[in-house]
Amino acid sequence: MSRIYNFSAGPAVLPEEVLKEAAEEMLDYRGCGMSVMEMSHRSKVYETIIKEAEADLRELMNIPDNYRVLFLQGGASQQFAAIPMNLMKNKVADYIVTGQWAKKAFQEAQIYGKANKIASSEDETFSYIPDCSDLPVSQDADYVYICENNTIYGTKFKTLPNTKGKTLVADVSSCFLSEPVDVTKYGLLYGGVQKNIGPAGVVIVIIREDLITEVTLPGTPTMLKYKTHADAESLYNTPPAYGIYICGKVFKWLKKMGGLEIMKQRNEEKAKILYDFLDESKLFRGTVRKEDRSLMNVPFVTGDDQLDAKFVKEAKAAGLENLKGHRSVGGMRASIYNAMPKEGVEALVAFMKKFEEENK
Repeated sequence: MSRIYNFSAGPAVLPEEVLKEAAEEMLDYRGCGMSVMEMSHRSKVYETIIKEAEADLRELMNIPDNYRVLFLQGGASQQFAAIPMNLMKNKVADYIVTGQWAKKAFQEAQIYGKANKIASSEDETFSYIPDCSDLPVSQDADYVYICENNTIYGTKFKTLPNTKGKTLVADVSSCFLSEPVDVTKYGLLYGGVQKNIGPAGVVIVIIREDLITEVTLPGTPTMLKYKTHADAESLYNTPPAYGIYICGKVFKWLKKMGGLEIMKQRNEEKAKILYDFLDESKLFRGTVRKEDRSLMNVPFVTGDDQLDAKFVKEAKAAGLENLKGHRSVGGMRASIYNAMPKEGVEALVAFMKKFEEENK
């Protein structure tokens, strides 16, 4: 059976050569006689895997020495609680709400202290990024929080907010490694890996060392303290070992491709093909303000629910999978992460043109 073009928002498409390599090593990892899935996370062989993965990620993102890289579990959603538990020393934090996940993080933070919503785009179904150049940042805020790329709504912060000296915390789940990033602009950035990096089950947290302290909110579980995992170098308990191994392979693939500068060019090229078509189409239209469009997630609609459903069904039959929009917004969404080849986007646009002709 031939592989389909998988436009899923996550778990998402992975580079084919990474999957082939993992398949070759499935029964016997480099002569050790067993699979990575079976080996002890305390073994020398596994220690090399996780250390190499971290070193490659540091190189790709140019992560400074005063930042720690943690490979954790619980997905991005668990970080909605871990962040306030670890960082809310004054019990005050400011949230910029630009989508479903930022909203959930904001709601979770309210359990632990005073969370202020200092900007939002909910008034227009999260179809834009608000102006964040001069926000009412709270004087005693412990941090300012954003979700940098909004998977469901297809928006992206092109300019980071002016946090007026406060620590910036960002959920980068759906734009992780899609373009170069200046890590020093963040106190903490994190993301679930199941969109651009690996299989579901791993979340990567990149955190500045001064934010990792003994002092957390009373009642913070040991497993949710960043210090627990930093001190144990992500091996406090059994980590999602196989997932981290695949992440490591994707980091090597990204290095081989030429790094994040090259990925950004590739991603811009792919997104342009789809957005250019949407801008001239008589049937389909994008749902996001042009200047805030994501390179990773492209939502679009026909304006007719039945036609949308017909499109999704016929696209699936044509080998273009997972184009149905998120249940909260409907329509369609094409997620075109790093591993989606340009051919996949071209095939989608060709199909959309054909569909438009047939459904005038």
